[in-house]
Amino acid sequence: MKEFFTKNRNKVYSVLNDGDFVLMFAGEAPTKRGDEKYLFSPDRNFYYLTGIDSEKCAFLMARENGEKIERLYIQRDNGHQAKWVGANITAECAASESGIDDVKFIDELKDDMVNYKKCVKRIFVDFSRSDIVLDELWNEIKNSMRDQELVDIFPIMAQFRVVKEKEEIERIQSAIEITIEAIKEMMKNTKAGMMEYEIEAYYDYTLTKNGVRDKAFNTIVASGANGTVLHYSKNNSKVEDGDLILVDAGAQLNWYNGDITRTFPANGKFSEKQKIVYNIVLKGQELVINSMKPGVPIASLNEKLKDYYFEELKKIGLVKNREDVFKYYYHNVGHFLGAETHDVGNRDQTLKEGMVLTVEPGLYVEEWDIGIRIEDDVLVTENGCEILSAGMMKTVEEIEEFMADGR
Repeated sequence: MKEFFTKNRNKVYSVLNDGDFVLMFAGEAPTKRGDEKYLFSPDRNFYYLTGIDSEKCAFLMARENGEKIERLYIQRDNGHQAKWVGANITAECAASESGIDDVKFIDELKDDMVNYKKCVKRIFVDFSRSDIVLDELWNEIKNSMRDQELVDIFPIMAQFRVVKEKEEIERIQSAIEITIEAIKEMMKNTKAGMMEYEIEAYYDYTLTKNGVRDKAFNTIVASGANGTVLHYSKNNSKVEDGDLILVDAGAQLNWYNGDITRTFPANGKFSEKQKIVYNIVLKGQELVINSMKPGVPIASLNEKLKDYYFEELKKIGLVKNREDVFKYYYHNVGHFLGAETHDVGNRDQTLKEGMVLTVEPGLYVEEWDIGIRIEDDVLVTENGCEILSAGMMKTVEEIEEFMADGR
């Protein structure tokens, strides 16, 4: 993978001028309580350029007198502390994983920046980092370089990251396959009378069994009326006979994510009313996916879905005007997916080959206790698109057959 990270750095070098310096921080796991911390998750822009997922590291890249500079800064050997929390990454390991030969220690960064002061014209940092203004080291560096221009690198990183390389698509696909396996395990074991968290437990087990340490986001297992709450995640209600179960879930593997939603009947059979709403959502998803190809404005996909919803919901008596659709559908039809679940990208863009987006139309009919969302992960290809999550069933007939077999 180090070739992938080298390629990413070269993308950034292509837009740097002489005297431009880029400074990135890996971040640090926040404290949970006492001496316990949350699981560390590296800053994705830092990881995209280095491949290093160790905390309290930094990365410097620059153009100086026509030459490229790239240097990693890592923590020093943590000695006896390694017996308690594990050893810090070594210089040899950091160089091997990143392809960056110049590796120093984080306490040397401030002095290095002072030495470069005369060469620096602009410093690029990530303004999207909520913790960067609180970082003591960064504040010291910033205060010593008041004459240099400070520039946000996030738009540049987003421009490159929004189009995925093959290595990223492979990682996303691996996360998707585990997500599919886990959702099927939930469906197979769901029965009326269970608690939502019991269903979620089958998902968690499957992820752990496949080496997944963290989820893409908090799993949603919403039964009945809970399915009409977009980001419901308490997962503590009892499943009643006749309820629909809306499951929105994603595995995270090697820092890339899957994100799939399926809605299925707790007792294995859709009611007629549930089936009508479900098929409206499914056909809406098919309409959007069939419209996806390079050059299509992303915003137009949501408008096309709302036009379709208006006609279909009018037929079943739920709406009279197009504005009424908002009562039953109040989110966008999808988002970018990758190293972050809601990955970098702008809905004002047009689709490009290599983009990966979710397509997740939903309808939420509170008066019927029906919440339905169907979500797949879609790769934009040269002439159209490919559904990366195609291995997950989604028609009424497929779902009912699968759940009957599982019982």
